[in-house]
Amino acid sequence: MRRLVVHVVAAALAIAGFYFLAAGPASADTECQVTDPETGQCLITVEVPGIPGDPGSGGGDGPSDTGSGNSSGNSSGNSSGNSCWWDGTDQGITMPPPGPVACTFQGAYWSNGDNCYVSLLKPQPPAGDPSWQGREPGDGAVYNCYQPQTELLTLIWSADPPPNSGQGPTPREVAQLAVEQMNLRAIDIGIAPEPGDNSIGIVGMPVWMWAANPDRQTVGPATASASAGGITVTATARVHQITWVMGDGHTVTCTTAGTPYKEAYGKKKSPDCGHVYTTSSSSEPDDKFTVTATSDWVITWAGAGQTGTIRLNGLTRSVQISVGEAQVLVQ
Repeated sequence: MRRLVVHVVAAALAIAGFYFLAAGPASADTECQVTDPETGQCLITVEVPGIPGDPGSGGGDGPSDTGSGNSSGNSSGNSSGNSCWWDGTDQGITMPPPGPVACTFQGAYWSNGDNCYVSLLKPQPPAGDPSWQGREPGDGAVYNCYQPQTELLTLIWSADPPPNSGQGPTPREVAQLAVEQMNLRAIDIGIAPEPGDNSIGIVGMPVWMWAANPDRQTVGPATASASAGGITVTATARVHQITWVMGDGHTVTCTTAGTPYKEAYGKKKSPDCGHVYTTSSSSEPDDKFTVTATSDWVITWAGAGQTGTIRLNGLTRSVQISVGEAQVLVQ
């Protein structure tokens, strides 16, 4: 008489159902361009998804790190954004619409506060001229204020030279301030089989990966606004994709947060983020595969008549899982 006996080679551990669910956050190794030295969180804001791919495969790379702007002047936005911009809405002027402008024009410099190109009036007006606004010559100075958008030239008095807007922060830099309010961080890894010593996966059986307890800090969307140098920028961030390095030489790129595994799913494959090991982890350190999930964020910002996109990569978290071989003994 022949009997088939199936057992897992790795450790004498019972597996209830198919897999155990991951419990609690895993240790993180956060890597990004801007991190909080105390919390290890990444600082951010805004979002644009890329072209989705098949479940568990790479999608589009998403938007590039760029910026843009519309203006009737002689400049346009760039990847950093322009710190000088025109906005005539406070004057009831809707055309041309708000947008970036060149920071200098025919020897004058742009002032965001005065909404014009500023240059010192030469010579200064005589005493008693209305442009002094009741002050005496030498008490401050009178400046030309030219708007090429409206072709208006006026005179303004100022105790000190109006600040040069070209020396202030760019909208992109203000967007980075908004990003810092978001406290973006790596996902908490959900994976079946569960990490630790109480669960073992089986070679050839589906592995499920997902973002456990997803929220705005781990997958988005997260939105924040920041102001500096007279510029207000609003940004929104969302994870574009999560790259899973499985520890066996394979990488899986998922364009969703993944689907949490349930015992009712049995031996089915994950519909959107999964992997199948073809070898055991017995030859790995501690007899476990190290699985690393790296989040790729896309942030879009808008302000001062300009828009742009920021890519943020490198938010990483890792866990270790055991995978054994199922052997069939014929007796």
